[in-house]
Amino acid sequence: MVEVALDFPRAWVEFANPADETEVFRCDLTWLTSAYSCIFGSGCAGIYADAPSVGCCTLGAHFADRDDERRVAEYVGMLTPAEWQFKPDRKLKRSDWVEKDDEGSRKTRVHTVDGEQGCVFANRPGFAGGEGCALHHLAARLGTTHVTTKPDVCWQLPIRRLFRDVERTDGSTYTEVTITEYDRRGWGPGGHDLDWYCTGNPVAHQAVEPLFVTSRDELVALLGEAGYDELARHCEAHVRSRSMLALHPADPR
Repeated sequence: MVEVALDFPRAWVEFANPADETEVFRCDLTWLTSAYSCIFGSGCAGIYADAPSVGCCTLGAHFADRDDERRVAEYVGMLTPAEWQFKPDRKLKRSDWVEKDDEGSRKTRVHTVDGEQGCVFANRPGFAGGEGCALHHLAARLGTTHVTTKPDVCWQLPIRRLFRDVERTDGSTYTEVTITEYDRRGWGPGGHDLDWYCTGNPVAHQAVEPLFVTSRDELVALLGEAGYDELARHCEAHVRSRSMLALHPADPR
């Protein structure tokens, strides 16, 4: 299916962070009440045509900071060969799964199989332990959320969080925290060159429940429990009242 245009009317809500008076959440109701869901393994064509089986995991995942990498390292040590297709058959070293990009930033290593490049944790089709992210499979085995086991950038995508310092006319200030769609532009200029992308594609907007429900774990991690509860109230009100107001154009009609 053809992706929708990047710019279209959206409904937004702003409310103070119940747990931090210095923050105001600005949330994209159009995106958060949409029917989007990840379709990896069930229609995802991959961001590059020459690596269709690894979805958006082609380039590896950049770590947000050292804490992000250290947290992931704890879970990498728990992976078994039954979950991780490319786990070395010797004592694991950090260099087995971490590398630096051309600018020196640390990220998960990429691994190439039959000419198809992908994150070293991306199990390929046919692997007995299941294709897809080994760290995601680990979360299922541990009975926890993938938010705890995967790099920050992985579990957040395709939800985008942005920060902006705002000064009011009375001189007071606050931090604006925006929660919105991680569309092609979130990838930088190169996002326009991706061969396929999901957030604006109707094939990925077929979920029965809205995104704010299906991605509760991710949103709680981004906003906190109290912030999520307030957001959910606004989303539920928007769903009840919106009619044709600011629907995501990729949603079913």
